[in-house]
Amino acid sequence: MSTSEPIRLKGTSVGASRPTLIVTGSSGLIGSAVVEFFAHSGYSVIGVDNNMREVFFGDQGSTRSTQKLLEEVLPAFRHRELDIRDREAVDHLVAEASPVAIVHAAAQPSHDRAASIPFLDFEVNALGTLNLLEATRRHCPESPFVHMSTNKVYGDRPNFLPIKELETRWDFSGPIQGVGIDESMSIDQTKHSLFGASKASADLMVQEYGRYFGIPTVCLRGGCLTGSQHKGVELHGFLSYLVKANLEEKVYRIYGYGGKQVRDNIHAFDVAAFIKAFIDSPRVAEVYNIGGGFENTVSILEAFSLIESLSGKPMRYEYLDEARIGDHIVYYSNLDKMRSHYPEWSVTKSLEDVFEDLYSGAIAAT
Repeated sequence: MSTSEPIRLKGTSVGASRPTLIVTGSSGLIGSAVVEFFAHSGYSVIGVDNNMREVFFGDQGSTRSTQKLLEEVLPAFRHRELDIRDREAVDHLVAEASPVAIVHAAAQPSHDRAASIPFLDFEVNALGTLNLLEATRRHCPESPFVHMSTNKVYGDRPNFLPIKELETRWDFSGPIQGVGIDESMSIDQTKHSLFGASKASADLMVQEYGRYFGIPTVCLRGGCLTGSQHKGVELHGFLSYLVKANLEEKVYRIYGYGGKQVRDNIHAFDVAAFIKAFIDSPRVAEVYNIGGGFENTVSILEAFSLIESLSGKPMRYEYLDEARIGDHIVYYSNLDKMRSHYPEWSVTKSLEDVFEDLYSGAIAAT
């Protein structure tokens, strides 16, 4: 199969019944957005989640409330309490469900946390992905496999690009200013964090199952993915945690770079919409950088001002003159490849929309 042309999705003609989609990490931010999007698009969705986020981050990271909400409001959704590290259970589920597509959003998501749980991090991120890929190859090799990867597969290589310091942010200088990082950036010979390494292992395996076995796979290398369902904690969930810290008047810790480090932010709805576009017209062994693009970039200092304007509360923070290992100074995605392959897709949620959603969601949760 060629990687240059889309291929036709097979297996969706199932009579009067709904086609089945499997979503791992279904109670998390992206997983729950995908569940909702596809349930409203005529699919029967099986959600795989065992609330490992609570194991990683404690009670504040629990996603049980999201699971309960999905079960209450979506008749087309079924929850499966399953650990993706369990090879036999994963294989049995995929064989039983015969899904028309699999969206793999389950992960240990924190590069800080990974250093203290290296075996668990690798088993969830790398081994869990391999279990799903092999079950796909055995039972439904024509079904698209969507993998939520991460921009951390590039390690700290973006920090060696030319940058400039402005009043409230860092930014790229030269040709990529305002354009961003594309998929040609190398993932080799750079410091990743253990999380970045485990996710890079999964990313490469997803590509290989596409190239070697012809399975329609895609790696979505996301940066800051966000939305009101994000259970943000200090070690993961930049904007979600920042908004909660402001509303709860907690002290927010800035780690290095003057608080001017920059990220592009994309709402979970727009991620789910792209996943639907890919599943409708899948390709083999594709890789995309997915984010909000330059228009949705914000620094920590700028984010403080935005949430203060919504809440009316001053941001309480302390500055630590020590950057997190492998942290990016500036990162935003070049979306040209995604847009050229899927011109019907676009980022529909502006940065202001994102902040308003996070703010209203945090207010509703209090």
